[in-house]
Amino acid sequence: MSDVDAARTPGFPVEVISAAGGGTWRHLDPLRAIRGLWQHRDLVWQLAWRELRHRYHGSVLGLAWTFLLPLLYLLVYTFVFSVIFHARWGQNGDESRLEFALALFCGLILFNIFSEAAGAAPLLVLQGENYVKKTVFPLEVLPLISLVQVLIRAGASLLILLAAILLLTDMARWTMVLLVLPVIPLLLVSLGISWFLAALGVFLRDTSHAVAILLQVLFFLTPIVYPLSAVPGKCKRLLAINPLTHLVEMGRGAVMWGQTPDWTWFVLSLGLSLAVFQAGYFFFMKSKRAFADVI
Repeated sequence: MSDVDAARTPGFPVEVISAAGGGTWRHLDPLRAIRGLWQHRDLVWQLAWRELRHRYHGSVLGLAWTFLLPLLYLLVYTFVFSVIFHARWGQNGDESRLEFALALFCGLILFNIFSEAAGAAPLLVLQGENYVKKTVFPLEVLPLISLVQVLIRAGASLLILLAAILLLTDMARWTMVLLVLPVIPLLLVSLGISWFLAALGVFLRDTSHAVAILLQVLFFLTPIVYPLSAVPGKCKRLLAINPLTHLVEMGRGAVMWGQTPDWTWFVLSLGLSLAVFQAGYFFFMKSKRAFADVI
């Protein structure tokens, strides 16, 4: 079944994309946003899985690249930062390169959820031009479809990380299950930013180029390849402004070192992510009526 056929399936909830319609303030209701996305869950999963298979269509290894690419990045970053620069996390003085590699890998997994979702967002509507002009289609699910693909790849990387910790180290802790806590606000903020960038990318075509640069800067302003404890005091306050800093630190601490989250920062991060989620949804829904005219 094609995506167009899925959107036209009897009984499937759709929303007519037109310049008509008003009451955009109703999109400030977070429960409405969540209900709308949940109604389209079958379409989201179908298109996300189709796009993921299409990504590796014709390749010899196929979906195996989902596991191989993270391992390749892990090896490169580990070689550069632990072998050449002799970086350490500061948890103990005699940590092995394997421990460093796993700590780095954990940070990469969390950061890449946001980075990949935000990096793809500015072109989602532009690349889905047929959805805008020719079909009845809930455009707001496009960033969610992209995020689901990112989560599938992140899940493969997480399996590698957990298997390595369980089989190659003695660092397994019950706190691993607490990884879900920082992931929740991470998903909310990723989706909110994706909605905003997807809408902005329609009106400002330079958005994708600017986002690519900003994500590179954000990578080095997030404690992924270095511990937050190694950052000088004044610079540490600067990094604290970055919400990804606390989410990455919480996730890494729970998985690697048996640490429970800082509940104050978790509540603040959750509140901020909910605000970003709602603001991004509102901006997208208010803007999408003009997509057909601009494209």
